[in-house]
Amino acid sequence: MSETLYKTKQRETVCAFLKNNPSHSFTVDELYEQLKKTQAVVGKTTVYRCLDGLVNSGEVRKFFSHRGGSASYQFVGNHSECTEHFHLKCTECGELIHLSCDYMKEIDKHILGHHDFYVDNTKTVLYGLCGKCKRKLDKGRKD
Repeated sequence: MSETLYKTKQRETVCAFLKNNPSHSFTVDELYEQLKKTQAVVGKTTVYRCLDGLVNSGEVRKFFSHRGGSASYQFVGNHSECTEHFHLKCTECGELIHLSCDYMKEIDKHILGHHDFYVDNTKTVLYGLCGKCKRKLDKGRKD
């Protein structure tokens, strides 16, 4: 087996895992641990290289942590509209929600018109709790 084929197989493994979990984003460490659980033989350095290639090809988006921690990655495939909207990221479960909302377009226009600032939606993520995690957290406080 050639080295090129081996790298391609590993890239496909990383991409397939992300594609099968499109509503979540993963840090390199989380992805590496998940791949180990599936018996996939992919080294952490290879995961980094694969993710860089997938980000460069546009198949995967890279999101930067709100606390200066590790970046996370999410499969977007050929969804070019992903650059045209904001994202919501749950700080509890890691779910990443695509916020295709006309109201947010108005916020873009307001920021540009009133503050002379262009928002880069490819890097705009609002952090908080999804409804499911918030309800779980509230329920835990009541018990």
